[in-house]
Amino acid sequence: MIDHITVLVRNYDASKAFYLAALRPLGYELVMEFTREQIPDLPFERSGGFGAGGKPDLWLRPAESVAPTHIAFASPDRATVDAFHTAALGAGGTDHGAPGLRPQYHPNYYGAFVLDPDGYNVEVVCHTPA
Repeated sequence: MIDHITVLVRNYDASKAFYLAALRPLGYELVMEFTREQIPDLPFERSGGFGAGGKPDLWLRPAESVAPTHIAFASPDRATVDAFHTAALGAGGTDHGAPGLRPQYHPNYYGAFVLDPDGYNVEVVCHTPA
């Protein structure tokens, strides 16, 4: 089981705003944020941890270059997948797959895909029947 992951981002403020809006339907919020003022030996200016229920599991860290990848978040239902997609597009994300069934994965795989400001393929998926 993965406890948390750090994603490198070129523009921390833009990515922070994107993830705050896009993941709000999943109950995510900014749980922690550290700056070099707080931690003098921090190797970057700041870092933020996002999560639901007070526990950060997605961290953003500024970097000059990134290697976009795929990140998928579990959703409790299909309506939340739809809400994520709408919120992510409203926050400046690029559509990379509208909400819908993906039966090539399994009969109940309902997901939506959006590219974040750095080109990461962010997905929210529900595995339960409608």
